[in-house]
Amino acid sequence: MDGSTLSPSKDPPVNISKRHFALCLASAALLAAGGAQAQSALDNVLKTKTIRIAIPTDYPPYGSVDKNMVPQGLDIDMAQLIGARLGVKVELLPVTSANRIPYLQTHKADLVISTLGKNAEREKVIDFTSAYAPFFQGVFGPKSMSIKSFADLAGKTVATTRGAMEDQELAKVAPASLEYRRFEDNSATIAAFVAGQTQTIAASGAVAAEMIAKNPQINAEFKLLLKDSPCFVGVSKGEDALKAKVNEIIAGAKKDGTLDAMSKKWLGKVAGDLPV
Repeated sequence: MDGSTLSPSKDPPVNISKRHFALCLASAALLAAGGAQAQSALDNVLKTKTIRIAIPTDYPPYGSVDKNMVPQGLDIDMAQLIGARLGVKVELLPVTSANRIPYLQTHKADLVISTLGKNAEREKVIDFTSAYAPFFQGVFGPKSMSIKSFADLAGKTVATTRGAMEDQELAKVAPASLEYRRFEDNSATIAAFVAGQTQTIAASGAVAAEMIAKNPQINAEFKLLLKDSPCFVGVSKGEDALKAKVNEIIAGAKKDGTLDAMSKKWLGKVAGDLPV
């Protein structure tokens, strides 16, 4: 008889049942599936040759539509840059401040490029890439109105866009007697202030600058700084491969001057130093 058939080293351990063995195999399969899922967004983008990017269309100069209803702006240029450097088609998905994060959470979008600021609350539900553009929020009002501190907002009314960074930041520092008038998008917020429905408005510097330029009769000016908040690209939790790829694209665009050129085109100043 062949001795190799009797060697105990080649027989399976007698204390491992078939059920235990099957459970081990199932656990290994689940771990493998989890690893694959973490990279599924990038894999899917490269496979379909299409990336779905949520963008604003009511927040010039970051995002608006031209006379032919074609999206344009800094955020749209950034979305197209990422698509071009990935070698894929870009599907633009218009969103508002209120629904842009849910678009990531429900996997309707692969990325959100929509003047998205980073804060601790948002970091609980989504991930962020390096910053790609400068951005700040402030309170604006008529030149005739003396507002030198947040305490001076007591008893006044303010227009804000529901869910936007300026809405959240103002709530942290404003007096309790400040009356909020919240609107669903930036166009409605601006329209309310221009029409005199509120005494002040909380908005981004870029949006306010365009509003003031288009409506000189309101004689508005910057009053208070809420937050200096650069724009980041939003990525779904767990999509580390896609996040790393976008960071690589942003780093390259920063190094070759593309980010500065885009910022200069839309904001009138270079992007400068941005957080990573």
